[in-house]
Amino acid sequence: MKICFVADAHSPIAANWISYFQRREYEISIISTYPCSPENFAGAKVYQVPIGFSRLSQNEQADQDTATGLGSRVTTTLTGLRSGTLAGLSSALKLWVSPLELYRHVQKVRDLIQQISPDLVHAMRIPFEGILAAKAIPSGYPLVVSVWGNDFTLWAKRNPLLARQTKQTLERANALHCDCYRDQRLARYDWGFDSKKPATVLPGAGGIQTTIFYPGEACPTLREELDLPDHASVVVNPRGFRSYIPNDVFFKAIPLVTQKFPSTFFLCIGMRGNPTAERWVRQLNIQDRVRLLPHVPREQMAELFRLAQITVSPSLHDGTPNTLLEAMVCGCFPVAGDIESVREWITDGVNGIMCDPTEPESLADALLLALRDEQLRAKAKESNTQLIADRAEYGKVMTQAQDFYQEVVDRKQERAKNPIVAQQEPSYFQR
Repeated sequence: MKICFVADAHSPIAANWISYFQRREYEISIISTYPCSPENFAGAKVYQVPIGFSRLSQNEQADQDTATGLGSRVTTTLTGLRSGTLAGLSSALKLWVSPLELYRHVQKVRDLIQQISPDLVHAMRIPFEGILAAKAIPSGYPLVVSVWGNDFTLWAKRNPLLARQTKQTLERANALHCDCYRDQRLARYDWGFDSKKPATVLPGAGGIQTTIFYPGEACPTLREELDLPDHASVVVNPRGFRSYIPNDVFFKAIPLVTQKFPSTFFLCIGMRGNPTAERWVRQLNIQDRVRLLPHVPREQMAELFRLAQITVSPSLHDGTPNTLLEAMVCGCFPVAGDIESVREWITDGVNGIMCDPTEPESLADALLLALRDEQLRAKAKESNTQLIADRAEYGKVMTQAQDFYQEVVDRKQERAKNPIVAQQEPSYFQR
């Protein structure tokens, strides 16, 4: 089978999914909407079509430069645009410009698809890969579209143009992949996806690689490297800076926790060098209890999860956060914002604790409850390890994804054999 992915190929989520098919007998092509390193996809043909503000995206080298003090003025400016004082302006520009700017890439992507001639195209999230694919790919090619977490609850509601483009994308899609059942329901009842078309619910990154993420002891030198006391409790926030995560609430909750549990330390991933995070730490006078860390590779993230007792994910919008599943399988107790998609994985007070992500007191109370109840954490560790093994283990998930692809291709071929049905289907470009 020849598969073409339209994806942000510098995203670990997309890379984790695509790599499964790279290692098997598939002919893989990738149309990346963000600058990426083609050498990371050995054996695949990689075409880069950067859209919108993709060049402002975070990348590992920029993060390393910023973290080590080697970043140039350009790097500092980009950091501000992504998550600092200019983040609001950057987000607004992306919201209004990107849906229009992508039109200039439609013909290029269409030409690439005709050149590649894939058996199946998979656009990995709606804004803006799915929107671009829906406009560019002729109806003769089966199109699978993924929904990543906040495509409906956040992005599609932000302006009328994005809402219309989202509906058009789902009308064009031959099949749908969501990372939570909530989004499958929203797609069908609110956004026009035909319930007769194939659909599946699988973790967006393809599941958890349990050779990397597993329970156990952390690296024995890690506490020393992070300057943490031997018996300190550790809370890790792996979410970084995102528009749908109220990090001001997270930081304001920290002194409320340390007043009652002064031996608690907080690890904040992807926040080193961020001026907003640094300002909050100074203003709240919590420097001695907070470690602002750079983005880290998955292997190191797994070590941090094994070190920490609690992981926190105070999001306002989400599907199934990959870092949440990774933390849970490592035995890290989850405290998360109380949203519908996360409740598909966490039963409040049983294998995690839900909180109001807009209230520092609610988040602090949830953290304090988790810190106090060691028995609750122990029971959750056991049940969460089994939960991930049953529902989110990488091999199981990707086998289901592979079968789903085959179903979509077979369905398209069967319809093509019926000329009456084929003639009745209007071309997307004629709508």
